[in-house]
Amino acid sequence: MPEYFIGVAKQTLFLALILTGPPVMGALLVGLTISILQATTQIQEQTLTFVPKLFVVVAVLAIAGPWMLAQLISFATSLYSSIPIYVQ
Repeated sequence: MPEYFIGVAKQTLFLALILTGPPVMGALLVGLTISILQATTQIQEQTLTFVPKLFVVVAVLAIAGPWMLAQLISFATSLYSSIPIYVQ
C-alpha cells in the first residue's frame, strides 16, 4: 500500500513538472532576451521585463492549454479508476 502512494506522489510531481515547464521556459527565454537587450543598451528599467513575460505566459497557456488539460484529465481519470483496487 505505501508503494502505491509513493508511486502516485512521483507521478503527481512529474506531471506538475511537465505542466509548468512550457510557461516557465517561455518566461525564461523572454526574460533572458530582454536582460541581454537591457545590458547592451544600458536601459535599467525593472518593469520592462514584466509585460512581455506576462504576454508570453498567457500565449503559451492559450496554445498549450488543451494539451495540459488533457494530461490532467487522464491523470485524474487513472487515479480515480484505481481507487476501488486499493480500498479493499
